[in-house]
Amino acid sequence: EIAGESRAETMSGLAVGLKKGLLVEKRKLAPRPASRKGKLGKHVKFVREVIREIAGYSPLERRCIELLRNGRDKRCLKLCKKRLGTHKRAKSKREQCAVFLRTTQRKAK
Repeated sequence: EIAGESRAETMSGLAVGLKKGLLVEKRKLAPRPASRKGKLGKHVKFVREVIREIAGYSPLERRCIELLRNGRDKRCLKLCKKRLGTHKRAKSKREQCAVFLRTTQRKAK
């Protein structure tokens, strides 16, 4: 195969030679269910919003928000990492808290 060309474009339709093979049209396949894995659905988003509204924030999140208010981003990350177990989860939790802070500050103005 030549770089940039698909296999169907390089085939000659002959049974012999470098570009041997039957010329066929590429099938358009329907997307697999696994391809939408991790996408947030409307209903799930709504349910999470309702729960957040009723239950509020956890003690970890409240402490994290307080640390962010005082400009202690690194301390917030260290706290989240200790409680949540991984650096990746800690970063996402800190970002969630930061987004909450930004939205509340916008509403206050």
